[in-house]
Amino acid sequence: MERVLDFHVHMPSASFISTLRPFVESVSAYFRTTVVERDVGEVIEDLKQQGVTRAVLLPLDAYRLTGIRGDTNDLMSRVQDEHGDFFVCFATVDPYDVRANEVLEDALTRLGLKGLKLHPQVQDFRPNDPRLYPVYAVASRHRVPVLFHTGTSGIGAGMPGGGSMRLDYGRPIYVDEVAATFPKLNIIMAHFGWPWHEEALAIALHKKNVYIELSGWLPKYIPQTVMRYVDTLLRNKALFGSDYPMISPAKCLEQLKASGLRPETLERLFYVNGAELLGIA
Repeated sequence: MERVLDFHVHMPSASFISTLRPFVESVSAYFRTTVVERDVGEVIEDLKQQGVTRAVLLPLDAYRLTGIRGDTNDLMSRVQDEHGDFFVCFATVDPYDVRANEVLEDALTRLGLKGLKLHPQVQDFRPNDPRLYPVYAVASRHRVPVLFHTGTSGIGAGMPGGGSMRLDYGRPIYVDEVAATFPKLNIIMAHFGWPWHEEALAIALHKKNVYIELSGWLPKYIPQTVMRYVDTLLRNKALFGSDYPMISPAKCLEQLKASGLRPETLERLFYVNGAELLGIA
């Protein structure tokens, strides 16, 4: 059986949909889909039917943008406790909460979560803001990866003012400073940073502790420059991700297999790189 680790999955929980309430219509239009609330069992069954054998579950809390709380670390922990054979669950923190580093410490120790997901545009911060460095220090000390949303965003797309989101916060170059300051911290740039994808590629080539991840795009739309590096110099540092439920993992897998990437690249992309990064079999 082919092993597939989807490194970018969201659970369409009530909290996920609620925190995005002002943006649901624009997100649906951007991705040409409708996000419907599902429970964890339904999500796992759907992902398995689409060819996914393991998945990284990422929380989303757009409170700073919408004023509505989203996924919690407690929810992520419960899912992992009950379905740890399928899901590897990451934590989230409010970057500007004065207790953010303590919240992450608790999530990694008491709750047993396996990484940190941050969305600079939704959470209204630049990754290289020194006020976040205590949070990165906790992740570095526990040797867990931090995944940043980079590049543009479907949230707010097409809305007046983009729903007040600042795309600049998703520039990969801000991640470069974090990687240089915390060399033992593994960092993942989700969505490969488009339209600053060449910036993201340069950073991943330069910094041993930085990876790129391909979610958020059907592969047929991924720039050929990105695909060339995935198949060559970044073969060991590229991760497969879909952005479920907005994008179908099955479609991504089908298009990647037809893309001309070498078999050894596909094996590393689909499973090996992500498994090595997470320290799982």
